Amino acid sequence: MTVYAISDLHLPGRGGKQMDVFGEKWEDHFDRIAQDWVSRVEETDVVLLPGDLSWAMKLEDALEDIEKIASLPGRKVLLRGNHDYWWTGIGRVRDALKPGMYALQNDAVSIDGLIFCGTRGWKSREEGWAEGDEKIYLREIKRLELSIQNARRLGDGTKICLMHYPPISAAQQDTPFTQLIEEGGISAVVYGHLHGPALKGAFRGEYNGVRYIQASCDGTGFKLENVMRA
Repeated sequence: MTVYAISDLHLPGRGGKQMDVFGEKWEDHFDRIAQDWVSRVEETDVVLLPGDLSWAMKLEDALEDIEKIASLPGRKVLLRGNHDYWWTGIGRVRDALKPGMYALQNDAVSIDGLIFCGTRGWKSREEGWAEGDEKIYLREIKRLELSIQNARRLGDGTKICLMHYPPISAAQQDTPFTQLIEEGGISAVVYGHLHGPALKGAFRGEYNGVRYIQASCDGTGFKLENVMRA
């Protein structure tokens, strides 16, 4: 089994935004992702999707995008991003998913001995906080703590964490997220959110014994990142 990752698909939703407004490189971007996906992923593999899946504002408007993802091979682990406004009650989201699709929220899932956990995260204080940002940041720390606790209950398998926002600061310093990740015995973290020039500052590689993988699709050339072979 191989674990892959790709983030920030930004599918249009029903009648929603097309990504080519952000430049030529986004033209037919999902067709290119799907072509690479089909050529590499087996049904027993796992694909991690850490957020910003659809521009839809309501769940019913995201169903077509969910179908597109479901139609591709492999099992999928989904996480909410900052633009996934359609992702409201977790029960409704899970009811809308197809077999072999898993949505993370304050919990964890075990697939063939690998354990996946995570939370959306939030922007760092370095980026400048508006009113309410600190409250969201602290809530996301608690959600990651809950998710890792659930991961531990699932056993001693290799643990992989999904986050939408970068958990490590732009200055490459410890954060409450990285501390929880290290204490939780996480082997690898997959994250997205960053685009364009921001990708140049993205941390990739090992930090305090944890491997960090940046998976925003425009940063991967609209191809899946190989996370690990189990």
